[in-house]
Amino acid sequence: MKIHNTLTRHIEHFEPIKPGEASIYTCGPTVYDRVHIGNLASFIYADTLRRILSNSGLAVKHIMNYTDIDDKTIKRSKESYPEQEPLVALQNLTEKEISNFNSDIKEVGIDTANINFIKATDSIDSMQKIIIELINKQYAYIAEDGIYFSIENYKKSGKKYGQLSNIDNASTSSARIDNDEYDKTSVHDFALWKFTKDNEPAWDFKINQEHFPGRPGWHIECSAMSEEMLSMPFDIHTGGIDLIFPHHENEIAQSTAGDRQDTLAKYFVHNEHLLIDNKKMSKSLNNFYTIEDIKTKRYNPMSLRLLVLQAHYRSILHFSWENLGAAQNRLNSYQAMSDLRWQAKDIESSFDNQYLNENLNSISGALNNDMNMPEALKILSTMENKINDELLSVDNLETFNIFIAKIDQLFGLNLTKADITDAQKEIIIKREQARSNKDFKKADELRDLLLKSNIEIRDTKHGTIWNRI
Repeated sequence: MKIHNTLTRHIEHFEPIKPGEASIYTCGPTVYDRVHIGNLASFIYADTLRRILSNSGLAVKHIMNYTDIDDKTIKRSKESYPEQEPLVALQNLTEKEISNFNSDIKEVGIDTANINFIKATDSIDSMQKIIIELINKQYAYIAEDGIYFSIENYKKSGKKYGQLSNIDNASTSSARIDNDEYDKTSVHDFALWKFTKDNEPAWDFKINQEHFPGRPGWHIECSAMSEEMLSMPFDIHTGGIDLIFPHHENEIAQSTAGDRQDTLAKYFVHNEHLLIDNKKMSKSLNNFYTIEDIKTKRYNPMSLRLLVLQAHYRSILHFSWENLGAAQNRLNSYQAMSDLRWQAKDIESSFDNQYLNENLNSISGALNNDMNMPEALKILSTMENKINDELLSVDNLETFNIFIAKIDQLFGLNLTKADITDAQKEIIIKREQARSNKDFKKADELRDLLLKSNIEIRDTKHGTIWNRI
């Protein structure tokens, strides 16, 4: 497989650190509110990367974190649970939003069974160990309001700050910054640990017999969790391009200071933004949609997955309801092709098992070429048009079942649904009888009844064919 590596700015052949295995760390959600669909796009790309690597025969370990302690979670927990103790309020808020997040990502086909999730608040000890090590080696210092990472000392040691993005001395400030999100054009020493403030959750932190109660900064969380869950360095770090600076740059600095290790991850894979009205989808701009918005407008959430996959992960994706509707129509066509598994006919077909296997190899080849999903979907759509037009022969059924199962594994579109019910089949038979009796009013009523259960039918020379929509 070839993948674009932000570290080198080149497309490279993926070579795992351990033969036969691959490790992925994905920066997960900050669990203070429902994630918007721009966030979901990044997680869909990461899920697809895992699927492609697994398809190549690698045993993949995929880690995703929950940021359940930061400025946003503290602020929202105070607003949501003003009468509760700070730590209790934080836990109540984040547990609710973690549940919402897990529900949302399942709706868009993300395979949670193959992801190991970890909460930041479960890794406080790991964070503190790294911070103590950085202090002892003079890459961190204690200030009046917290413990900060020294970018100057990191650079003086011969390490490069700015491995993923272009950072020069002109953009470097001697100031400290204690908030988790800050001006992306200026580099500051950043907080590793923030000392206790009134009405905020806090953990004790003992350094050289002195206590510094407080809570972690955002960047140290991912360094600690990735190191705790994966051997260092690990293979692939994923995230949106907005995380390159400062988050991923700061992760690299923390994790590579001194003689800790040379690299945090061998490959960094970043996806582009999802835009609405040519602007980045953002809660701060209030120009975002969630899965609930999609469902309210009666779209299948899986159509969002397909919309995302129609764009190359390194290309900007434009969202509109029209684009989502087109993706849903395409999804319905793929589902119609898959549903032919239950309706194979004793016919001759112009496509055979070789056609299915050759195209599956072409699809895999496109995916292995820097996750070229648009090319892979183009091949699949050409096949769908042909197969839906000509129908499925019983001679090709076994190979077709294997083909559809593999497509589902790669694309995650949930196409391999079970057969429709006997009751629904009975309605189809009754409609055919009504048509034979020229009772077209009854036939239309039965067709509409099927539509209410999301089943569409079409009449062919080989009989009635149904598909789910």
